[in-house]
Amino acid sequence: MTIVHNFHKSSKRNLSILGIFIILFVSACSSNEEMPDERLIEKELYDQAQSRLKSESYSTAIMSLEALESRFPFGRYAEQAQAELIYAYYMNAQFEASQSAAERFINLHPRHSHTGYAYYMKGLAAFTDDSGLFSRYFQSDLEKREVVMAQTSFDELSEFISRYPQSNYVSHAKQRMIYLKNLLAKHEMYVADFYMQRGAYLAAIGRSKYVIEHLPNTPQTPYALSILVEAYDLLGYEDLKKRNLNILTSNYPDFNFQENESIKTRSWTNVLTFGLLGKEDIERPEPVTQ
Repeated sequence: MTIVHNFHKSSKRNLSILGIFIILFVSACSSNEEMPDERLIEKELYDQAQSRLKSESYSTAIMSLEALESRFPFGRYAEQAQAELIYAYYMNAQFEASQSAAERFINLHPRHSHTGYAYYMKGLAAFTDDSGLFSRYFQSDLEKREVVMAQTSFDELSEFISRYPQSNYVSHAKQRMIYLKNLLAKHEMYVADFYMQRGAYLAAIGRSKYVIEHLPNTPQTPYALSILVEAYDLLGYEDLKKRNLNILTSNYPDFNFQENESIKTRSWTNVLTFGLLGKEDIERPEPVTQ
């Protein structure tokens, strides 16, 4: 009985090992099929990369573009491959790689026709909804880091627009900046409301003033003014209360304190991920003229 039992155990173990080898073999074959053929000439490799980008097969497109750049570093398509890697990394959710590729392109080709595109993509990649930003859980360390990411993205897109005001990508960059500005303002108001609930009125005033002065003309502006009115009232600063109430009623006559949706009634995730961008229609750099 012991011999039979051991035989069955040995057979099962052998079958498991065989199964693992089969899986590894199939995976290797699949990977080999995706890897660019080393015999491909430069133009064929470029065409393969374009085909993969067109079909949105970004991981395999990255393989082709990296191979194109490494095998033909001084070829006709080398610089194009570097620019399209920025795009492919971004679309494949490799945002840090996209940023690095953009920085590298800017440093290597400061006067190239695609340098503006590199600045644009660098700004986009600095902050993305897929980067864990404003996570599902309130974690102060994570929150601070990601607020910095949003601000960095805003600043870099602003730099891109100042450098390339006539670029075809300016319109989308401005849209993203509006989104980031609104997001940063909403974050500030969430914190201001947090302070109000805990009686830290001066801290709430500071956050509200920051929104009004540095993030103006967002949907959060009237709410910031309303917090100033409430905080000054609670602190007994009647003149400041009246002044801000006058600004609020003059500029936002339809604002209603009772009907206004307070940030404190929403979840952290809802507040900090409002209006998610979802899958964006990011453009590729212009292709090389055949």
